[in-house]
Amino acid sequence: MLTIEQLEAMPEDTIFATGTANDDPDGLFMANTNRSLRWVAVRGGIADWAVYCHFADRDAAWIARHGDKVRMEHHIRQCVPCTDAAFAQYRY
Repeated sequence: MLTIEQLEAMPEDTIFATGTANDDPDGLFMANTNRSLRWVAVRGGIADWAVYCHFADRDAAWIARHGDKVRMEHHIRQCVPCTDAAFAQYRY
């Protein structure tokens, strides 16, 4: 569970979580391709954070720089369980 204290303690640009999910309505829905998506959670420059995703054939560093930002709260929390205080720091 990501807390605000953990978020504030980590260096900027840290990829602090990563995983995969299917691109379908029950997974991390992007384009309904049923392909595997990789997501990465990245700490920003001011103790904010975001989750980015792309097809799983890309590596985490590429996705952190070029991936699509995850914008729906239930998908964000599915990837990174977090406290409400940490979620308030999410960068849309």
